[in-house]
Amino acid sequence: MSNKERIVYKRNDNIPGQKCINTRFFKNKVSYDYISSGSCHEEKSKHPIQVNLVELQTSAIEHVPFYIIADNWLLHLKPCVKETTFIKYKNLLKTYIIPYIGNFFLDEITNKVIDSYCRQMMKKGGCLNKGLSPKTVSDILSLIRNILRYASDSGYLTLTDAKSITIKLPAKEMKVLSLSEQAVLCNYIYKNPSLINIGILISLFTGIRVGELCALKWEDISLPDKTIYIHHTMQRIQTDNDKRCKTKITITTPKSLRSVRTIPLPDELIQIITNFQNSPQSFFLTGRDNKWIEPRTMQNHLKKLLKINSIEKINYHCLRHTFATRCVELGFDIKSLSEILGHANVNITMNRYVHPTMELKRTNMQKFSSLLTVKEHAFF
Repeated sequence: MSNKERIVYKRNDNIPGQKCINTRFFKNKVSYDYISSGSCHEEKSKHPIQVNLVELQTSAIEHVPFYIIADNWLLHLKPCVKETTFIKYKNLLKTYIIPYIGNFFLDEITNKVIDSYCRQMMKKGGCLNKGLSPKTVSDILSLIRNILRYASDSGYLTLTDAKSITIKLPAKEMKVLSLSEQAVLCNYIYKNPSLINIGILISLFTGIRVGELCALKWEDISLPDKTIYIHHTMQRIQTDNDKRCKTKITITTPKSLRSVRTIPLPDELIQIITNFQNSPQSFFLTGRDNKWIEPRTMQNHLKKLLKINSIEKINYHCLRHTFATRCVELGFDIKSLSEILGHANVNITMNRYVHPTMELKRTNMQKFSSLLTVKEHAFF
């Protein structure tokens, strides 16, 4: 490439009036000019050289905008991840990352820049400028780290891997139904049996996720073996394919290999399910092959039942927490519980889903009573 050659390539950040970047090489140095969309075609006509920056492994190309690397990383990642994961990453990039640090060159991105950006997101990020949650900022930071690692692996000069930057995540307290609340909810379902109500009962006594319940079909339930086979999950995700429809329902494999599992069912639950048995190919919650109930609808239905029974509002995932807590109270071994929940290891089960109730703590503490009694006789 000669010292005075230019490269013109299209930007993807949709900033008005800045649709192209005019890249000039002079004396082995590179400079960038943003040019208007109206001038873009004219510049390309004058200087028709167009290349992919990933293919230009020269010292000059180390001075490349972050968003170019981010776009290439996303395209590289697409065949390797589930559609839901790709959409999540794409949205984080488009909404929170590219508008703020997308135009920084790689050799301008330091720990100070990233740390300042993360703090700004915590304080004023989001559409209401009220700040993003620590979890969202942590996800954004993880994405930036992945892109920087991709840039480094591709031969670009990076000044940081951002590993020293951390986001403190506060302990998230999850609501768990008390024994009395669980009893009230179950009694209501017994008196008002329906497929959608029985679905809530299944979640409460197996700990399956709401997406797994919505994707469940009758062929996944073995009444003779008294088991339920979880191997699909349902989600509503965003889509760019149809402008008239911004989201779509997708049914895919669960989030991890461990989430594909077979769960034994209690005899009483099997008896209830047997009364509603349908054709194997039909969805459990509807009893029909071509109709399903999506996760948001299940969440709204649970809210309705809680309101009817004067139970404090919880989200659907709390049924999973409640199941795990009941299992601990009943003396389940943690390894069995971890496999039923579909976790990668028992530490996830203990740290994230097991919440001992005050009743359990009190029962455990009462085990010291016998020791105190012995001590009393010894001293008096």
